[in-house]
Amino acid sequence: MKLSVIMPAFNERDTILTALERVKAVEIEKEIIVVDNCSTDGTRELLQQIDDDDIRIIFQPENFGKGTSIRTAIPYCTGDYTIIQDADLEYDPQDWHKLVDLALEKDLGAVYGSRVLGGPKAIYSHFYWGVRFLTFLTNLLFGANLTDVATACKMVRTEVLQELKLNCAGFDLDFELTDKLCKNGYEIVEVPISYHPRSFEEGKKIRARDGLRALFTILTDRLLA
Repeated sequence: MKLSVIMPAFNERDTILTALERVKAVEIEKEIIVVDNCSTDGTRELLQQIDDDDIRIIFQPENFGKGTSIRTAIPYCTGDYTIIQDADLEYDPQDWHKLVDLALEKDLGAVYGSRVLGGPKAIYSHFYWGVRFLTFLTNLLFGANLTDVATACKMVRTEVLQELKLNCAGFDLDFELTDKLCKNGYEIVEVPISYHPRSFEEGKKIRARDGLRALFTILTDRLLA
């Protein structure tokens, strides 16, 4: 089983090399695709120094958003499954074994790593409850049975991912991906994962407005798409 790893990055100078080391340390056959979203803090320069046949690096000419970075990488994925891994240290790549084992055992189209099942950890309570609301709404409108729709740890069979017509440019792609998996009849199964949230001072980028965009995406995908 081969895993394609998509790592979108924007201004992650302090963590990206460690994140890549942790990804490479996972004992699963894999390819790594890093998409730099026009970083301005030195991340781009660090990536330009990497000489590794196992890592493909794509440099965006402008800041197009995280969702666009993920969509840019999808056509390059050649693994059996594709997983998204942020360039910070909030998620532990060693948890991938749980997702891969379950996917292979049950021949699943998609497996998510749930921060809630792993024991909820949050610095900002309004984000936590916002995610719980968006998860409830997704379950209600799309017939899903999720605990953490906003998790960045999403693994999807590559051929399925490449067939989905994803359009979102920002963090809202997390929700669009889930919506379209459900609408196309794919069951999403969750496994518990560890989570180490960071603060805004440490580089956290998601804001309340991203929650509003997610809400708009969910409603649009259900009512208009």
